[in-house]
Amino acid sequence: MSHTKQAELATPKYHPAAYEFVDQALHFSQKKFGKSPDDAHISGRQLLDGIRELALKEFGLMTIPVLRHWGITSTEDFGRIVWNMIELDRMRKTDHDQLSDFCDVYEFEDAFDRNYELDTSAAFRR
Repeated sequence: MSHTKQAELATPKYHPAAYEFVDQALHFSQKKFGKSPDDAHISGRQLLDGIRELALKEFGLMTIPVLRHWGITSTEDFGRIVWNMIELDRMRKTDHDQLSDFCDVYEFEDAFDRNYELDTSAAFRR
């Protein structure tokens, strides 16, 4: 590994919690798409779909501020985290996977803010 690559991994652009979240989202997405341990691979778009769903479940309307705090402002940032995790042997990829699979998949405002519905059903139960 080159000295530059080691320096990048030693001083990550993204908050450590972002890496933990992407790892959780990977397992969440594998389960969501019915993947078995023998065939656990999912596409970048499937992972981004799982990231969106899990982020809304975990953070609700605070998703964008949380992601920004972690240094994430686009779907490409998630791809860069995935590629960093691949470099660290924390994830695997196939020959068909590319960083571009994560580029411009969705806008954060559309995915996390617009049309967000707050579940108030529990508040109105008797």
